[in-house]
Amino acid sequence: MNTVINMKDIIKSFYVGTANELQVLNEINLTVNKGQFVSIVGQSGSGKSTLMNLIGALDRPTSGEYWLDNMDISTLSDNDLSDIRNQKIGFVFQTFNLIPRSSALRNVELPMLYKGESPSKRTKRAKELLDMVGMGDRMNHLPNELSGGQKQRVAIARAMANDPSIILADEPTGALDSKTGRLVMDIFHKLNREEGKTILLITHNNELAEETERVLVIRDGRIIKERIPMAA
Repeated sequence: MNTVINMKDIIKSFYVGTANELQVLNEINLTVNKGQFVSIVGQSGSGKSTLMNLIGALDRPTSGEYWLDNMDISTLSDNDLSDIRNQKIGFVFQTFNLIPRSSALRNVELPMLYKGESPSKRTKRAKELLDMVGMGDRMNHLPNELSGGQKQRVAIARAMANDPSIILADEPTGALDSKTGRLVMDIFHKLNREEGKTILLITHNNELAEETERVLVIRDGRIIKERIPMAA
């Protein structure tokens, strides 16, 4: 199988070289193959969001090797990393991170604008994606006119704008009620099954984690175990 994420002996420290140096990730080893749906579970402060930032090329490790799609992340410039984030990775956050004064349609178009797509192509793709997540009839609404679940569906459509091969979802159901969270998870399953997207889900919800192919448990900056759910 194609390995898309390969991390070896990853360490991440903050305040490096100071008396209060803090090591958040300790010798992380992780491989994820193309098309897998993997969840990372752990308590608050376990290091899971720091790990997600490294996987998403939002930050760099202090030491260790990280290969993303056979590219050595440590050798890439900030501009190269920005291009990777824009084209290879779709991000979905607990807090949605939508632009308040832009419509749902414009929010979904934004990553395509950075990529340099034409206005007509951006609009066509954004409308298709909003239809896919059941938000076609809300495309002209501003974020403050949408419910939490609707905002998250718009955020998922935006994450898919440039057809990334990897989706990183950091507590995507954390701010939602269980029924709405179920709807969001169903969308992720559909993207994984029907479009072959590699999905990494960070969650503290063990029930949701059990729906994925692999569950990695992180504690004190280490992956302490991995299990394969029976439902996978």
